[in-house]
Amino acid sequence: TVYVTGRTTRDRRSEYGRPETIEDTADLVTAAGGTGIAVPTDHLVPEEVERLVARIDAEQGRLDVLVNDIWGGEYLAEWEKPVWEHSLTGGLRMLRLAIDTHLVTARYAFPLLIRRPGGLAVEVTDGTAEYNADHYRLNVYYDLAKIAPIRLALSWAHELGPHGATAVALTPGW
Repeated sequence: TVYVTGRTTRDRRSEYGRPETIEDTADLVTAAGGTGIAVPTDHLVPEEVERLVARIDAEQGRLDVLVNDIWGGEYLAEWEKPVWEHSLTGGLRMLRLAIDTHLVTARYAFPLLIRRPGGLAVEVTDGTAEYNADHYRLNVYYDLAKIAPIRLALSWAHELGPHGATAVALTPGW
């Protein structure tokens, strides 16, 4: 069973405007033999995430894997602009989408994830720790957005480990 969450639904697009929807992804899960459940959720709104996790708890009683692949900041990035020329509003929104969403989701989902040993948190980004350590990523906001999930995975592994769970950072490539 996979709960697919996000802000882009068939009835309502996020400002990012991706053509894919959470319902489309849930349908793919179901077509592959699983059970896909689409739940509209803005991961910047703690109350929405809290309701989502309560629903998962009520319906499943457990959470085995949490995939934090929340983004939507490409259109906010002003490529190759120094911090003093880049839109502050756009840059801070990019960081909220890239980092705050992961923190909010972890805050509410981790208690369910650690209820049973073996839970896994997956942070998704692009670029490896090695690549990101040696390469500046187009502007300060984008650079921070892309390295943060790798650091979050390290933090999560530290915090989850004593509870029999772990975390990894995954980069599917460009």
